[in-house]
Amino acid sequence: MSDRAALLKGIRTWLAFFVVCLALSGATAFPLVHELRWTEDLLRALSVPKHLPALTDWITHVRQGLDTADADYPFVLYGTDWLAFAHLVIAVAFYGPYRDPVRNIWVVEFAMIACAGIIPLALICGPIRGIPFWWSVIDMSFGVFGVVPLHVVRKKIKRLERLTSEPVPGLATA
Repeated sequence: MSDRAALLKGIRTWLAFFVVCLALSGATAFPLVHELRWTEDLLRALSVPKHLPALTDWITHVRQGLDTADADYPFVLYGTDWLAFAHLVIAVAFYGPYRDPVRNIWVVEFAMIACAGIIPLALICGPIRGIPFWWSVIDMSFGVFGVVPLHVVRKKIKRLERLTSEPVPGLATA
């Protein structure tokens, strides 16, 4: 396998991993009410309330809020449907770099900027919305962990770009 083919395979593997994670994180925004009920049941089954009572209390508080919204104001949850949809649409944008990484590196760089933007969003909006700081740290970790595969992909694309722009030895140049 040539260097170019190996780089392309690595880029596509990392992009596929990122897209799957992005799509899964988006898809989980659709069934929030049920997910929080399942999460609360799982935490109790694992005796988490004994060891991490703040986590259990927070999950219960959020679940109660979502139950109320679902019962009395279901249109509020429509916002999380749009959040899920946005994740899925953004995931589709990565078809460009998958197909032609060098030409579409801007998608990867845009996503890296978006990952960085998660941190100020969580630090500003978290306290405004009454989100515990430790939960904001969890939210910020999505940006930190998300940028890792994107950084790897960007480095590989830059290497691929250098390989494709280098003259082939033995070929005459005009």
